[in-house]
Amino acid sequence: MSELVDLSHVVEHGMITYPGLPGPEIGDHLSREASRGSYAPGTEFQIGRIGMVANTGTYLDAPFHRYPDGMDLSELPLSRLAGLAGVLVSVGEPRAIGREAFDKHEVRGRAVLVHTGWDRHWRTERYGHPSHPFLTSDAVDWLVEQGAALVGIDSLNIDDVGDPSRPAHTKLLAAGIPVVEHLTGLERLAGRSFDFHAVPPAVRGMGTFTVRAYAVLNG
Repeated sequence: MSELVDLSHVVEHGMITYPGLPGPEIGDHLSREASRGSYAPGTEFQIGRIGMVANTGTYLDAPFHRYPDGMDLSELPLSRLAGLAGVLVSVGEPRAIGREAFDKHEVRGRAVLVHTGWDRHWRTERYGHPSHPFLTSDAVDWLVEQGAALVGIDSLNIDDVGDPSRPAHTKLLAAGIPVVEHLTGLERLAGRSFDFHAVPPAVRGMGTFTVRAYAVLNG
């Protein structure tokens, strides 16, 4: 069987993904104890309940996240989300990631995953700091021109949170290129050929949702 590499953060009760947004509330709709009266002795079930903002854990942005007439989660074709040939771009320490980080890579039709190592700060105050790595506008222009199929990053935001124009989201989503943020464990893909998968539920009228992102290693 192919080797699978999980690239998603675990969603836990109360955790903070992005400063200022509430953490998920996870609990029982029907507890095991309460279910026992409806079933034969020794038979019980749990029905869970979760309340959360869409930007929780590792999540995917569809064009509707930025544009009212863009494709929402229900309209994104699976071909843009699953079984994408992947390319890992490891950038080291720079905060602003320019086009020079990408121009030696073949990205057309591929999921471009940007490995910064920022995920090591997950669930610490440092993770949400404005000094997080992000893509510059010229890097995004190059990725759009070269026909990237999807762009992901293991950082707080693909944009500089100090820039209210959000050029990365604006340009990528305008081009129909989904964005995946808050990836983790990308170092495990170094030197490997892989396919990338990040499929959210098909929710009409929403542009962002949590995904179980993973890679399938080839050989």
